[in-house]
Amino acid sequence: MKIRVYYEDTDCGGVVYHSNYLSFCERARSELFFKKGLTPHQETEYFVVKSLEANYISSAVFGDELFVKTKLIEQKSASIVLHQEIKRDEKIIFEMNVKVVYLKNKKPSKIPNEMYEVFKNE
Repeated sequence: MKIRVYYEDTDCGGVVYHSNYLSFCERARSELFFKKGLTPHQETEYFVVKSLEANYISSAVFGDELFVKTKLIEQKSASIVLHQEIKRDEKIIFEMNVKVVYLKNKKPSKIPNEMYEVFKNE
């Protein structure tokens, strides 16, 4: 997914604020669903972030064009682990592993097959 860095994404020095990298990755995960005509959230069923490990390598600045890549690296019944990278000019500037859990009626639940397929085809 392509992301353009806007003024609202930056601090007073024009550098992307650290938490916005997480938002960029969240948008990319949602976009995977939208491309398949699905949604990651329904009334009683949705994904939540359980844990993540992030590595800030280099800063992005106002006006940069970034690309977010998402790859499934671990699959369990009610959770998945994804590796996400943000690149600028083919160079990785941020990466993270994020574990998301599927909840149904606020309890961990088996992830439906069509949801797995969204992440397998990235």
